[in-house]
Amino acid sequence: MSTPNPRFPATRYATLRVVENSETATHWCHMHADLAATPGRACFKPQLINDILKFQRNLSDRLRRAQHDGQQGLQHVVLASDCDAFNLGGDLEYFCDAIRRQDRPALLAYARECVNGVHAFHSGMDVGVHSIALVQGDALGGGFEAALSCHTIVAEEGVSMGLPEVLFDLFPGMGAYSFLCKRIPPHQAERLMLAGDLYSSEQLHAMGLVDVLVPRGQGVQAVEQVIRDNRRIPHARAAMHRVRAMAQPITLDEMQAITDVWVDTALQLGSKSLRTMERLVRAQYRRHGEGDAERVQLP
Repeated sequence: MSTPNPRFPATRYATLRVVENSETATHWCHMHADLAATPGRACFKPQLINDILKFQRNLSDRLRRAQHDGQQGLQHVVLASDCDAFNLGGDLEYFCDAIRRQDRPALLAYARECVNGVHAFHSGMDVGVHSIALVQGDALGGGFEAALSCHTIVAEEGVSMGLPEVLFDLFPGMGAYSFLCKRIPPHQAERLMLAGDLYSSEQLHAMGLVDVLVPRGQGVQAVEQVIRDNRRIPHARAAMHRVRAMAQPITLDEMQAITDVWVDTALQLGSKSLRTMERLVRAQYRRHGEGDAERVQLP
């Protein structure tokens, strides 16, 4: 897929597999690397969020130093997955526990870290990086938000994506509305968020939410083609990022304010909503290994 950069050995992370290609200035970030050895859930567990933030900070610092030394060139970051799901969304098990304890600080800290991560992909990590989401498996809830945060979404056919939070009387609060409204009209974004339906990658491509749609197994090649196309026009692409940020700004303050609303809404959920979340948690465990499925007890 890509080759390591000999000048900058990739840092090792518990939940990420990071691979760098110096020739194309590309940095691949594969989520759920830990699931290969340990059954679990392909969701945004706190460890995965922490690893992504650490990856972003490390890469941003390195690229900023390189720019200071006069090294130029359009860089690409590809967010992908090492399992058959891109990402199934927020850590519902964590949510249930925090809501039952009415632990607002814990829920708010989690939500704000998520927002910091997706906003960094959206902003090019403040160093002009072009972010690409490679969706080869289902992207639900926060997983779909993470894909939407990227500048380009490449998806393979037959993949499901959507925002099912309304099933437990919540809304997607880590960037969905802001990112959707960059691609589709606000009223359409609201309908999508409140319906809770799942859509195929083919449907989302027709709606304008997926940029590049390819047959199964051709996602990596499609990403590489996007990168080649961008490298032919690096100055125009970099300028387009700046223009987009001026014309359609999504600020971190805006996203933090929205996620505050999400936290306050989550803390109002009752037992019916929590039971729905817990059933989804059990389904996630069964999907990628049943080791801990039975410890999620329904009241």
